Amino acid sequence: MIDSWLHNLPIWEMAIVCFAASFLVGWAIHVVTGRLAAGPHGRSWMTVSPGLLSPIGVIFGLLVAFTAAQVWTDTERASAAVAAEASALRSVVIVSAVLPEGPRGQIRELVKEHIEHVVDEEWPMMARGDVTLKISPPELNKALQLTLSLTLETPGQQTAQREVATYLEQALEARRQRILVSRSEVNPVKWLSLIFLGGCLQVTVALVHCHNRLGSAVSIGLFSAGFAAAMLLILAHDRPFTGQVAVRPASLLQVMPDS
Repeated sequence: MIDSWLHNLPIWEMAIVCFAASFLVGWAIHVVTGRLAAGPHGRSWMTVSPGLLSPIGVIFGLLVAFTAAQVWTDTERASAAVAAEASALRSVVIVSAVLPEGPRGQIRELVKEHIEHVVDEEWPMMARGDVTLKISPPELNKALQLTLSLTLETPGQQTAQREVATYLEQALEARRQRILVSRSEVNPVKWLSLIFLGGCLQVTVALVHCHNRLGSAVSIGLFSAGFAAAMLLILAHDRPFTGQVAVRPASLLQVMPDS
C-alpha cells in the first residue's frame, strides 16, 4: 500500500508528505462542503448532527491505537532479536577461547564473516523486505558443523564444545526471528481503513461547522494536523528495519571478534 520510497524518506520529508496530503484533502473538503452549504440544499447539510463525531472518532482512535501498538511491538521484537543474536555470538566468541587454537580461530573468523555478511548484505535486503528464511547463513552453519565435528579430550573443552554449539543454535534462532519480523508491516486493509475513517471525520467536521466558514476551517485544520501526526507516527515505525528510525546492527558490530 505505502511505497518503499516513502518509508525511506528522512523524518522531516515524511512529515511534509503526511501533513501536506492531510491539509490538501482537508482544504478540498472545506471548499466542497462550503459550496454545498451555499447551494439549494444547504439547510439539509447543516442538519448533520455533531453526535456523529463521537462514534466515528472512537472507531478511528481505536484503529490508530491498535495499529500503533502493532508497529511498536514489531520494533521491540526486532530489537530483541538483534540483541539476542548479538548476545549469542558474543558468548560463542568468549566460550570458544577454551577450544584448541586452530578451531578457535576458525570459529571466530566465521563469526566475523557472518556479522559482515549480515551488515553488508542481509540488512539492506531486510530494509527492502526481500530476505527470506530460504537464505541460509553459511558462516554459522559452517561454525556449527566445525564445532560438532571436533574430537576433544579434556572435560573443559568438551563442555565448551557443547556450549558453543548451543549458542550457535541460539544465534540461528535469533536470526530466524529477525528475518520474520523484518517482513512485518501494516497491511493495505488497515491503511485503507485508517485513511477512509480519517476522511469520514474530516467530512463530518466540515458538515457540522459548514454554517461557520472560519470555524469549519479551524476545526478541519486542527483535525488534519492530528491525523497527519498519527499517520507519521505509524509510517515511521511501519517497517522495523526501514527508514531513519529503523533498528540498526550496532550491537552485532560491537561483538565482532578481532581475530
